[in-house]
Amino acid sequence: MAALISLLTITLLTTPAISSVDSFVYGGCSQIKYTPGSPYESNVNSLLTSLVNSATLTVYNNFTIKSPTSQDTLYGLFQCRGDLSNVDCASCVARAVSQLGTLCLDSSGGALQLDGCFVKYDNTTFLGVEDKTEVLKKCGPLIAYDSDGLNRRDGVLDYLGTSDGSYKPFRVGGSGDVSAVAQCVQDLSASECQDCLSEVVGRLKTYCGAAASGDLYLAKCYVRFSKAGAHSYGGNGKLLRHRPAGWWFKVFCFWLNVFWFKLMSN
Repeated sequence: MAALISLLTITLLTTPAISSVDSFVYGGCSQIKYTPGSPYESNVNSLLTSLVNSATLTVYNNFTIKSPTSQDTLYGLFQCRGDLSNVDCASCVARAVSQLGTLCLDSSGGALQLDGCFVKYDNTTFLGVEDKTEVLKKCGPLIAYDSDGLNRRDGVLDYLGTSDGSYKPFRVGGSGDVSAVAQCVQDLSASECQDCLSEVVGRLKTYCGAAASGDLYLAKCYVRFSKAGAHSYGGNGKLLRHRPAGWWFKVFCFWLNVFWFKLMSN
């Protein structure tokens, strides 16, 4: 997993998305390319189709596409934010797969985080592997917290980073005008999830200090907080030069038609 992250080109998008669920957070691709028309491309297509199909039924799943040669075996997963409905989850994953087709065309591995979902694939197994590599850090403007306000903010973050003994990969908290959300990827065990979230909470408080908002994404978990009226979403990076999405775009359009038909039927 760490090897893939080191090969990723991380890009922030400044253009507004259709909805907050679909807002682009970060994306990255392996610098290693596969040959178009190769068995590996067929495995990528099969894996991403499985992710899109599965997202209509559940908010998390992972798949392994086995191949006679180890370098063509492919691993992948998706995860939606814990408060999304199945319809919103499926729509988010379909859009993420479509954007991966643009961002990571012919790349042997890629990861993409939207506000509402996360999709990743690679030919090196990362499933069940804890990884606290820092992927994205963003702090809002500094504000004049009073001591009570800062204590409330820290109390909310500490609540998200503390275990009550149960497995809770998705957590929300709030106090007064401060709200926060945390999530770890569900291929982690309960102890690994807790370790990741505790780590990110500690780093976020250090990094963002008295900021009005903050986001910190590690490879397998994230925490975001915001004081009312402030947010840390959106980036200051370069706009991606889009290329034809090809197969992934067709998948997205197909599922968009399915969702529209279901809505009209109801």
